[in-house]
Amino acid sequence: MSHDELRGKKLKVLIPPRSEPVIGRQYAERNQAVANQRVTGDNTRWTSITGYHRRSIAATARYRVKQLFGGHLSLRDYDGQVAEALAMICALNKMTLAGMPESVRLA
Repeated sequence: MSHDELRGKKLKVLIPPRSEPVIGRQYAERNQAVANQRVTGDNTRWTSITGYHRRSIAATARYRVKQLFGGHLSLRDYDGQVAEALAMICALNKMTLAGMPESVRLA
C-alpha cells in the first residue's frame, strides 16, 4: 500500500526511520520522525509520541501465541475461530500467571 492510499484511509505510517535518514520532499510523518531522530540522536522520542512500543509488545504476544499453539486456526467457521483464538489467549494468560513470582511489599 502506498503512502497516498494510507492517507486516503486516514492512517499514519508507523515505520521507524533508519539510521542516518534524509528528509524527503513528501511524507510529512516520516520527515517529522527524521527530525525527532536528529534532535535526540535516536528514535526514543518518536517511539513515545507514536506509541510504537505498544505495537512491538502486541507483535511479541502474537509471536508467543504462534510458537506455543501453532501458526494457524484449525476451525473453519468464523465464530469458531474467534472462540479458538480466545481459548489460546486464556491458556497463554494462565501459563504466564503461573510463571509469575508473587511480590510482597516489606516496608
